[in-house]
Amino acid sequence: MRIVFMGTPEFAVPTLTEIVSIGHEVVAVYPRAPPPAGRGQAERQSPVHLSAEGFGIPVLTPRSLKGADAQGVFALHDADVAVVVAYGLILPKPVLDAPRFGCLNLHGSLLPRWRGAAPIQRAVMAGDARTGVMVMQMDEGLDTGPIALVEEMPIGPDMTAGELHDKMMLVGADLMGRALAALERGSLHFTPQGDAGATYAKKIEKAEARIDWSRPATDVHDLIRGLSPFPGAWFEADLNGAPTRVKALRSTLASGSGAPGTLLDDQLTIACGSGAMRLTQVQREGKGVMDAATFLRGTRLGGLS
Repeated sequence: MRIVFMGTPEFAVPTLTEIVSIGHEVVAVYPRAPPPAGRGQAERQSPVHLSAEGFGIPVLTPRSLKGADAQGVFALHDADVAVVVAYGLILPKPVLDAPRFGCLNLHGSLLPRWRGAAPIQRAVMAGDARTGVMVMQMDEGLDTGPIALVEEMPIGPDMTAGELHDKMMLVGADLMGRALAALERGSLHFTPQGDAGATYAKKIEKAEARIDWSRPATDVHDLIRGLSPFPGAWFEADLNGAPTRVKALRSTLASGSGAPGTLLDDQLTIACGSGAMRLTQVQREGKGVMDAATFLRGTRLGGLS
């Protein structure tokens, strides 16, 4: 089939690779345009952009698809289907309608739960026990189109968003490959979404990343793993008498109690509003990632905030 691929980050690269390896004709790749670079800095091309160039596929990076010119160029691809994976731009109706079979989207949640920009992180931050990847037909709503295929997976109690992301992008690539095979056979069927239980996965804001030790330990733990590795939940600590920002990248629930933010032992177990959790991997400002033992070695740790 003639396919237009639309995606930007690392998450989308395995799906593009899968489509190419199957033998479909990818006639154009649309990554989001890189942000303007500062003085003397070259624009940083996205992972999908670099991958497409490696395959020798034409790359287009319009900053919007709302104009008639961009829509006309898109229509000229004469695509059977567009495959969309974490693209980052809204597709207006003329673009959605241009391919013969419309636009298929790979989404990282069990819709209608976690529609929106950050479904992987939000699922982990909420303490969800299960999630999945879905292939859906795109419409003009926000992740509201009918569902074709789904692959569910558990979220382990200490699993980070980064680990879930890496698992999902491989499972999702295979799922999209199967969806395209079924579409080519004329056997890809869609089931409408309901709105019951719909939630919105809004973009992660910087203010959310600061740890509030007065929260229950389960909430703190879920925040840490949901924001790992990026942007990273953080706190301030008195290290050898100097206030220092520390990112918390891995944690696990632990036993103990005390005033919120109190260090309970020499293993970096910290009291929360209820219960306690143990930090197992951290990164102090200006340093590399380290385990708790390395972080504590030779450090006089004072109050946490």
